[in-house]
Amino acid sequence: MNWHKTSVVISREYLNRVKKKSFLITTFVVPILFAGICILPSLLMMNVKEKSQRVAVFDQSGIVVPYLNDSESAVYTDCSGQDLEALKTSVGKDYDVLLMVSPLDSTKSVSIQTYSRKPTGIDFNEMISGAASRAVEDYRISTYDIEGLKDIMNNVKAKVRVGEYTIDDSGKATVSESGIFMILSMVLGMMIYMFIAMFGATVMASVIEEKSSRVVEVLVSSVKATELMYGKIIGIALVALTQFFLWIVLTLVLVAGASAIFGFGDMLSQAQMAPAGMGGMDMTQMAELGEGGVILTTLAGIPWVKLIVCFFIYFILGYLLYASMYAAIGSAVENEGDAQQLQLPVTIPLMLAFFIVFFAMRNPESGIVWWGSMIPFTSPIVMLARIPYGVPLWEILLSVVLLVGTFIACAWASAKIYKAGILMFGKKSTFADLWKWLKMK
Repeated sequence: MNWHKTSVVISREYLNRVKKKSFLITTFVVPILFAGICILPSLLMMNVKEKSQRVAVFDQSGIVVPYLNDSESAVYTDCSGQDLEALKTSVGKDYDVLLMVSPLDSTKSVSIQTYSRKPTGIDFNEMISGAASRAVEDYRISTYDIEGLKDIMNNVKAKVRVGEYTIDDSGKATVSESGIFMILSMVLGMMIYMFIAMFGATVMASVIEEKSSRVVEVLVSSVKATELMYGKIIGIALVALTQFFLWIVLTLVLVAGASAIFGFGDMLSQAQMAPAGMGGMDMTQMAELGEGGVILTTLAGIPWVKLIVCFFIYFILGYLLYASMYAAIGSAVENEGDAQQLQLPVTIPLMLAFFIVFFAMRNPESGIVWWGSMIPFTSPIVMLARIPYGVPLWEILLSVVLLVGTFIACAWASAKIYKAGILMFGKKSTFADLWKWLKMK
């Protein structure tokens, strides 16, 4: 293969694509979305304020009203002695919600119905349910003639909070939150799935476009078909890497700017000053830190350099593997409609990997996840979803070696199909045709 001619194809593909308006738009819009994903959860937790709802309470039991305390999210008005039908007509005018409590039944309990113009939401319903449950519990306790029973019941109840820490090789413990790892695992798996599918499909669309317009006949008169294929794959890969680099830089700039504006840096500094060692922070310190601080501390403890390096490695290898197959499919058809059937063997492993990511979120060490991170057709997506939880270096190296070997084999097979199919016109290709071209010498 003549690398000089291949480099000309690479340059052509690269320059043609980076000059497009779509490239410029996505390059500057996506970092804003990434920065939003990083910043908004903590920002919402720190600053979200619910709209206060006006709640009319029609309590037929006589025990629930005292347990309904006004808060930022709800203000209660005892309307037990008023006309129920009139209260219903006032919903949406004088009150946002009508809360109707039934009389006590034979089990010394109540039922509750709410009436409102719009759904009240899960948080509101849970708040009402909790207050009513406490009222019923206290009423039941009061019916027993046992001195100090309420205090006994309160002392029996317990809610144990689990504090999570990750320990490094030196024994230093850092506060963490498993929910953050689940979200990060899902986001990384989805990102690499979308990027591989998107840029791989871009290769196929480019091949089909040149073939259907007969431009390829001119191109192969100057370069070999395999040189054209590899040049196209590498050129689009360089476009993707350029875009990724700009995304990372712009996202970091936006996150750093937002941290300075909203004071995330002070919160993170406070989190990093927490006691180290096996003890870490106690529950009081975690409570003082707050949910936003725990999230930022967890994010700060993630090995971002390792994660970014692995992302690029698995994206490049995964892209090269699937792009070579997409290029072979594109060479066998003259329009994207005919490519649907031939794409099935390529899209199934990608979809399978995407679904395995959901298993990785809950149990990253399960058998199906481990094998999914080793099998080359699913490993770029699944392994990246496992890495936030911690993966031994030998597993990553084994996965990469298997992926490289599979790419070399697939690239060789795809080159044979591409060489034969790129100049085939007037016939809808089938899997039998691909197999025949693959066996040609």
